[in-house]
Amino acid sequence: MSALARYFKSKNWNVAGYDKTPSTLTKDLIEEGIKIHFEDFGADILSEINDPSSCLFIYTPAIPSDHGELSFIRTSGFPLFKRSEILGLITRESKGIGVAGTHGKTTTSSMLAHLLDQSTLGCSAFLGGIATNFESNLLVNSSSPYTVIEADEFDRSFLQLKPFASIITSTDSDHLDIYGDSSEFLVGFQKYARLVSPEGILVKREGLDVASNSKMVTYAIDSASADYSGFDLHSADGRFLFTVRTPKITMQKVELGIPGIHNAENALACVAMAEFLGLTEEEIRHGLKTFLGVKRRFEYHIRSEELIILDDYAHHPTEIRALVSSVRLLYPEMKVTGVFQPHLFSRTRDFFEGFTEELSKLDEVVLMPIYPAREHPIEGVSSDILLNALTVDQKCLCNHSGVLEYLRDRRSGVILTIGAGDIDRIVEPLAEQLQ
Repeated sequence: MSALARYFKSKNWNVAGYDKTPSTLTKDLIEEGIKIHFEDFGADILSEINDPSSCLFIYTPAIPSDHGELSFIRTSGFPLFKRSEILGLITRESKGIGVAGTHGKTTTSSMLAHLLDQSTLGCSAFLGGIATNFESNLLVNSSSPYTVIEADEFDRSFLQLKPFASIITSTDSDHLDIYGDSSEFLVGFQKYARLVSPEGILVKREGLDVASNSKMVTYAIDSASADYSGFDLHSADGRFLFTVRTPKITMQKVELGIPGIHNAENALACVAMAEFLGLTEEEIRHGLKTFLGVKRRFEYHIRSEELIILDDYAHHPTEIRALVSSVRLLYPEMKVTGVFQPHLFSRTRDFFEGFTEELSKLDEVVLMPIYPAREHPIEGVSSDILLNALTVDQKCLCNHSGVLEYLRDRRSGVILTIGAGDIDRIVEPLAEQLQ
C-alpha cells in the first residue's frame, strides 16, 4: 500500500491514508507529504478529504471487513478498488515481471529490481518491503520497459496481474483462511502461472507443480537436474560465496551481498531471469555483490564476534526453517535464541505442528502473544498452547516490554527476532539496550 501511496504522490496526487499503528514507515510517508491517520473515522472520513467526489479509494484486503471507513465507502458509491486491481492497471502498460511465492518473494523481487536497476536495462518496481539499496519499496524509471512486481497470493491478488515473465519461489500452503485447503492454494498458483505471456518465461524452483504457456526453467541449490543451480556455498573473509551453473556458463566465486542458503536460492532465480533478459555476466555478478537486502529480511542490527542480533519477517514454518538453518551454517558454535511473534490465529492453528517442530530446533524460544492483524481470537489457539508444545528446554512467554527485560543482560550468542506483526517495534530498543 505504501508503494502505491508513493507512486501517486510522485504523480503529484494528494494522498492520504489510514493505518492501525504508527511505524517507521508511516513516519517516512508523513515526511514525504502523505497525510496519515490512525483512528477509524467511519463516515467522518469525508471530512478529511477536500473533494470526495474526485477521490479514488484503494484498500488492502488485510483491513478487517468491518472497518468503519471501509464499510462507509463501500456503501456510499465512491470508486473503491483493491490494491491488486490498481497495481495491475498501473503495470499493464509495461513488461511486468512478477515475483510470486509463499516465501522469498520480497527479497527476490528486490534483488531482481537491483540487478536490473544497475544494468543497462533499468526497471520500475513495486516491492513488498523497503529495499536497502533504494531505501524505498518503490522504484520509478519511465525510460525502462520493465516493471518488477511483487505478486502477492493473499486474497488471490496476483490474479489481477498480466505478467510478461515471472518467478515462482515456492507454493507451500498458506492463507488457508482464504483458500480453504492446500489443493485450492495450489490451484491459485497454477492460474497465476498461466497468466505469464507466451513470449516471456516462467522461472520456478525445481519441484514446483505449476505449468505455464511460456518457456519454463528451474533452479535449485545443489541440484544436478535443475537448469540453474548453485554449489559450494561458504563464507570466506566475511564474504558469502558460491558457484552458479547456468545452461550457458559456470560462474565461480559469485559473491552475494547478503548471506544465507535461502538467499543464495533466491539469487539463482534472479540469475535465470537476468540471463533471459540479456544481462551480462559482469552485470549479474556486480548486482548480486552489491545487493544490500531488505529491511526485516535477515537484517543485522548487531554483528560482533560475541553477539548477533538478526531481524527477520519469517511467519511460516518453512521460512523459520530456512532462517534457522542459515544461521546455524554461519554461526555453528553460538547459542541461538529466537523471539517469535505468531501472526494470525488461523495461521497458528493451521500450521501448529510445523511451528512446534521448527521452533523446537532453536536453543531457546521467547514467544510473544499472537498478533491478530485482521482476525478475531479463535478459541483454543494461543501462544500459551504453542509454548507448551515446544520441546526445547529453555522457553518462556513475554509481551513487548517483557522481551526487553528478559534479554537485558544477554551479552553473547545469536538473537533472532522473528515475525510479521509489530515485533519490529522492539528490535531497535533491544539493539540499543545491548549495544
